[in-house]
Amino acid sequence: MKKLSWNDERVRAWVYQLIILGLVVGCLWYLVDNTLHNLSSRNIQTGFGFLNKEAGFAIGESFIHYDLTDTYWQAIQVGIVNTLFVSLVGILLSTVLGTFIGIGRLSKNWLVNRLSAVYVEVMRNIPLLIHLFFWYALLTEILPGPRQALNPVDGVFLSNRGIKFPALIGTSVEWLLWGVLIAVVLGGLISCWAKRKQNQTGQTTPVLLINIGVFMLVLLLACAASGFDLQLVKPVLRGFNFEQGWSISPELAALLIGLVLYTASFVAEIVRSGIQSVSKGQWEAGASLGLSRSKVLRLIVMPQAVRVMIPAMSNTFMNFTKNSSLAVAIGYPDIVSIVNTMLTQTGQAIEAVIIIMLAYFTISISIALFMAWYNHRMALVER
Repeated sequence: MKKLSWNDERVRAWVYQLIILGLVVGCLWYLVDNTLHNLSSRNIQTGFGFLNKEAGFAIGESFIHYDLTDTYWQAIQVGIVNTLFVSLVGILLSTVLGTFIGIGRLSKNWLVNRLSAVYVEVMRNIPLLIHLFFWYALLTEILPGPRQALNPVDGVFLSNRGIKFPALIGTSVEWLLWGVLIAVVLGGLISCWAKRKQNQTGQTTPVLLINIGVFMLVLLLACAASGFDLQLVKPVLRGFNFEQGWSISPELAALLIGLVLYTASFVAEIVRSGIQSVSKGQWEAGASLGLSRSKVLRLIVMPQAVRVMIPAMSNTFMNFTKNSSLAVAIGYPDIVSIVNTMLTQTGQAIEAVIIIMLAYFTISISIALFMAWYNHRMALVER
């Protein structure tokens, strides 16, 4: 057995790490013990038992069932779902918009290039909170009331109460949602099969047309299985507001518009820098094969640029999720807003902060893990 010696670098490293770990654990223990002692001395109840009590407050917008008699835990679930909805939809929209603007920044068309540059500089240099206030004021103060609502398209109404549009109702709706999920999974499998086939044989497959056909077929089968019980219901003005149909509240609309426009400016710069990281020779090689500039970008340059973009995109997506916490400023019931209401009723300040931290930590870690997996999948494989 090798004798341990202080002169051994590995022994010193282990000792230093154990000392640091002990200090960290000791500090955490002191903070927790001191906090619990102070709360106990002030007769402040601690713990998460209150989550099973009746909430007793209304939530203006919810994608899952909730009423006044539900528990605080159910209210927290509503806040998490609302936050997830904004994050997922906003990340998708800002990525699409930012990609087009980033490509526009490199356009040889002077007008497109300049407009894209102006968009990026204006949007990213205005604080996000100002974005949210501006769009919320625009939607609630400038748009007319329901009786004078704008009607740009049949069945769609814009007013200071939100955006109203036709809704699909009937038992077939649930079947259609499951059909969309199945079609997406099948589309992914078909794309993987086509890519593997191309790598092995060099033959290409019209993946887009096949996926469109599969998508339409699955939806048709879903409707047929449910008896085609599907009806389009348009919003109807009754009294001082619209009834029926689907609606997007001014708070949700302002939050999404502000977050998407702000984040898209950062995505655009990531896309621009990613494309510029690919050598000019790749463009020239594609042109020498007779490919148009758009095909060179799509088939040659972008697949290489994506590998450079992924780390920066991961940070941008996580920042989008955390920035959505500003929804409380314009009254959208996200996790922060709902937990704040819960805090005012229960006084459980520490538990409230822990719930918010865990919610955003879980979402951010999920995004980081997914992007790490995607980064590993896109990485070059050496032979």
